[in-house]
Amino acid sequence: MKTAILGTGGGARAHTAKLLELGHDVYVGTRDPEATLARDEPDMMGNPPYRQFLAEHPGITLLSFGEAAAAADDLVISGIDGHNAVAALSAIADRLAGKTLIDYAVPYIYQHQTEHPWPTPWGVMPKLDPVDTDSLGERIQRALPRTKVAKSFVTQEQTTVVDPQAIGAGDHTMFVAGDHADAKQQTTDLLKSYGWSDILDLGPLVCARGMEMYAHMHSAIGFGLGQQFGGHFGIKVVR
Repeated sequence: MKTAILGTGGGARAHTAKLLELGHDVYVGTRDPEATLARDEPDMMGNPPYRQFLAEHPGITLLSFGEAAAAADDLVISGIDGHNAVAALSAIADRLAGKTLIDYAVPYIYQHQTEHPWPTPWGVMPKLDPVDTDSLGERIQRALPRTKVAKSFVTQEQTTVVDPQAIGAGDHTMFVAGDHADAKQQTTDLLKSYGWSDILDLGPLVCARGMEMYAHMHSAIGFGLGQQFGGHFGIKVVR
C-alpha cells in the first residue's frame, strides 16, 4: 500500500518508521525537499537532521507535499503543525481529493501574550486557536470538501500511538472522529495494525474539538508525572 506522511518532525518520523516496518510504500512530503535535505542541525524539538533519518530508514521517498499526497493510494497522514496546516493542505487540495486524510495536529499558537501565563519548561504554554466553537479538524474539512478528514492520534505522543504496547501492555484508549464512516474505518484499521485494541469512535468531526482541547490536560499530566517534554503515558476510558 502506498501511504503518504506530510511532515518531517518527530511525530511524522514515528509514523514513517512504523509504516515502513509494516510493509507500506512510504512517501514523505515536506515544503522544500532540497532544503530539508540540506539541513545539518537538529530541528526546534531536537530531532536530528532528516537526511540522517533517511539514511537509517531506507525505502522512504521524500517529495513535496503535493507530490507525496498524489503518490498515495488513498491514505494520507498529516503531521503538519496546526498553525500552518489549513494553508498548506489547501494548496494541494486537488492532490488530496477523494482520499482519507488523518489529522493529528493541535492548533497551538506559540509566543503569544497573555495576562495570566502558564509557565512550562519551553516557555509560556501555547494557546489554542480555534477552540470551543471550532476545531482544526473541522477547518481542514471545510477547506477540503472533496477529502475525507478523520481526527485521531491527537491525545498522546506519536511515539506511543505507533507502539501502544509500550504503555500498560497496550491497555489504553485511542479516539477517532469524522464525518465519513469509511475514513474512520481506515483510521481504525491502521490503528489495529499498530497494535491498538481499544479504539473509541467519538462520532462526527465536531468531536475533534474535545480531542484538541485535551492537549493542555495532556501537558498537565506529563508535568505531574515529571515528564517535562512530551509524555510517556496513555489514557484509558473505563466502561
